[in-house]
Amino acid sequence: MSASALLKARVPRPSYLKKLAKAEDLVPLFKNGCKIGWSGFTGVGYPKMVPTALADHVEKNNLQGKLKFDLFVGASSGAETENRWARLNMIERRSPHQVGKEIAKGINNGNIKFFDKHLSMFPVDLLYGYYTMDRKGTGYGGKSSRLDYAIVEASAITEDGGIIPGASVGASPEIIQMADKIIIEVNTASPSFEGLHDITMTDLPPNRKPYLIMAPEDRIGTKHIPIDPERVVAIVESTYPDQTTENAPEDETSRAIAANLVDFLKHEVNMGRLPENLLPIQSGIGNIANAVIGGLSGGNANFKNLKVWTEVLQDSFLDLFDSGHLDFATATSIRFSPGGFKRFYDGWENYAPRLLLRSQQVSNSPEIIRRLGVIGMNTPVEVDIYAHANSTCVMGSRMLNGLGGSADFLRSAKYSIMHTPSTRPTKTDPHGVSCIVPMCTHVDQTEHDLDVVVTEQGLADVRGLSPKERARVIIDKCAHPEYKPILQDYFDRAEFECLKKGMGHEPHLLWNAFDMHKHLSEHGTMKIPKWA
Repeated sequence: MSASALLKARVPRPSYLKKLAKAEDLVPLFKNGCKIGWSGFTGVGYPKMVPTALADHVEKNNLQGKLKFDLFVGASSGAETENRWARLNMIERRSPHQVGKEIAKGINNGNIKFFDKHLSMFPVDLLYGYYTMDRKGTGYGGKSSRLDYAIVEASAITEDGGIIPGASVGASPEIIQMADKIIIEVNTASPSFEGLHDITMTDLPPNRKPYLIMAPEDRIGTKHIPIDPERVVAIVESTYPDQTTENAPEDETSRAIAANLVDFLKHEVNMGRLPENLLPIQSGIGNIANAVIGGLSGGNANFKNLKVWTEVLQDSFLDLFDSGHLDFATATSIRFSPGGFKRFYDGWENYAPRLLLRSQQVSNSPEIIRRLGVIGMNTPVEVDIYAHANSTCVMGSRMLNGLGGSADFLRSAKYSIMHTPSTRPTKTDPHGVSCIVPMCTHVDQTEHDLDVVVTEQGLADVRGLSPKERARVIIDKCAHPEYKPILQDYFDRAEFECLKKGMGHEPHLLWNAFDMHKHLSEHGTMKIPKWA
């Protein structure tokens, strides 16, 4: 088959063009039980053509459950690929993070074996051979312990065959290092991202080296992912852009949370614990993150010369760039809305010099996060009165998306902040779920790692406080008024009973700690009439 003019311009290596193939022609390469790695992170930079061709093949030939793969992606990919694979029962095993109703359904009904892992640790664990232990090999990337295939999206190819990623890097470098065979989808539906990346490859102990980064703008790698051309088995042209959606809009609650946080940061500046331009900021995705980023340059906050060290950038960071308040940002993914991507491409000359995309092992590196003094801000499922946080499992059992990079940041950040609405609605009660609970049903971040808990009700600074002091301030500052007396009653009872027994450091009534969750399951609200 012949290459399009646009593809030829993006792939200046003639030997690669000789490997040009249609996605559907590659389907016979994939056998049941293959271990496959994809590029992609937060729904951008993921392969589209080959995964779709495989799904079409399974659907057309009624092979649901008969052609299944172990799938490894740095974080989430696209709904039209990964979710469809889940719906067609094509995923046997998945790691380390996912987003989508169908794949979450497959995990929670027991159909998909999901392994949840810190995003900073997943890529190197892959190279250690932890996910291919059923195959004989050295466990250090030996040939027999490799992944079968890597399917990686590129925005362009270098003359020596290296991959220039698109809107995300994620775990692509390590997936490529670990793959026996590589398929490259060159996406000509989007511009080339050449120059936007800083790529480092991974050495294994005892030869690992420190990341010599002292500021978010420091470059330490190459602008492309080096690759062994002999392992490239096919080049596929992709004309299908990333399918992102609009970002969640701010609401009254998220703006109140942002205001509480901004007041806290201003206080820390006034107390001399932060410089006037703060320290590098990390923020996740969602309406609270949008509101916080917007609040940094709005009103009387007016922080200037800001820098960002984070996982994912969304549209609100473009606003921060345009306001003149943001000097530089680095992440492993830019997950803009469709309108945000158009805005980004139209303003490429303005944005690109102030932006770098790195691998998730670097963007989430605890070493760098601690060195830079990052301000880490993430949203949990629930926080308990002693400042443990649950980021993954609703009611302790139902997986949402995975831990992601929240603990990478919260354990190592200078300021470890959890922000959440004080309540969430149920079908029968607009405040049916309290996000402040006596005890988390699943713990992802421990009390030892969190500094600040903030809701629309207020902010609890728990640095240096004992467990009982933390409980009092979290209940007082963060709980919703309808739950504050319920939580205070629990704490008072627990403290009384535990001190009587000489076990009062972190008082709990274990037989009652989950009564609010039980009442929610039975009555659709956590508003228990009394403690048993």
